[in-house]
Amino acid sequence: MPTTTQAPAFPAKILWLATLEHRFHAWREKRARRRGLSASIVPFPGYGGEGWVRVVGRVLIVRPPRDTKSGEISSLRGWRSFVSIPVGYSEVKITVAGRTHTVVSDRGGVVDTVIQAELESGWQTLELSVENSEPVEARVFIVGSDVKFGVVSDVDDTVMVTALPRPLIAAWNSFVVDEHARLPVPGMAVLLERLVRSHPGAPMIYLSTGAWNIAPTLTRFLSRHLFPPGGILLTDWGPTHDRWFRSGREHKLDNLRRLATEFPQVQWLLIGDDGQHDESIYTEFAKDHPGQVSAVAIRRLSTTEAVLAGGRQTVDDHSDAQAPWVTASDGAGILDKLERAGLV
Repeated sequence: MPTTTQAPAFPAKILWLATLEHRFHAWREKRARRRGLSASIVPFPGYGGEGWVRVVGRVLIVRPPRDTKSGEISSLRGWRSFVSIPVGYSEVKITVAGRTHTVVSDRGGVVDTVIQAELESGWQTLELSVENSEPVEARVFIVGSDVKFGVVSDVDDTVMVTALPRPLIAAWNSFVVDEHARLPVPGMAVLLERLVRSHPGAPMIYLSTGAWNIAPTLTRFLSRHLFPPGGILLTDWGPTHDRWFRSGREHKLDNLRRLATEFPQVQWLLIGDDGQHDESIYTEFAKDHPGQVSAVAIRRLSTTEAVLAGGRQTVDDHSDAQAPWVTASDGAGILDKLERAGLV
């Protein structure tokens, strides 16, 4: 005789919390529309391959930027992005290669979709619009089928000096008004620029556990400090159907696995730091996809940074790994070791 297993009470509570969050944003949206405000789409750098493109952006109600036609996300400061109202389940029109596609944003207003389109390799543009607004341009990097090398880099404490206790990173990122307040990790911009220059056509992906809200600030920071442009993969905060907050570790692993599936011919150089879980994440990915990792580079945090980060993760012995592992305290040291390994 079959038995019925009752679902645990905890996931049900989280589902209720997620529903409450959605209702709260819907209430804010209704009040904003009564004041005459309308939704706009904020595009983020995406990527694609032959015959397809991954488009990412977010639908928000925010006071109109000074230049709504340029699509420049520089007009949306970090704190405004957090107090702006996400518009869930809104229709977004994507025009690419002369064809217009209609997609729907998720509960948090995030658009993360794949569109079938034939585009030439390299940086290309497409247009996004919502609620009959003026279209804005989004940039996407198309990876050619002959490209065999790519770079995935963490952000906090890898390219950007955080120097804050982990519990405060989210709050700091949330209300940073000006990217001038952040400092780059020494040598990392030169390292990443050398890598993409040494491998023409290589995709550059910035993979972080930060919220999509910080994408405008992050993009300005990377540009200001001469980091090579690349696709940005962040996550959304708040409750899901089964947990209070999204798992940053699963976010990174899921996107690495997705990249491995989307570009089976590419070997990735994975760059992170020893203050979070990058080492264990990259170890697991390299174990599951041994032929798709060219090398792993781990930045060693300073003593102060390690204390603020909640401790330093010990980098295990990877001398027997199929791909080389290198560690150094800055970009110059990592670059030197990668040059010795013949990757630059």
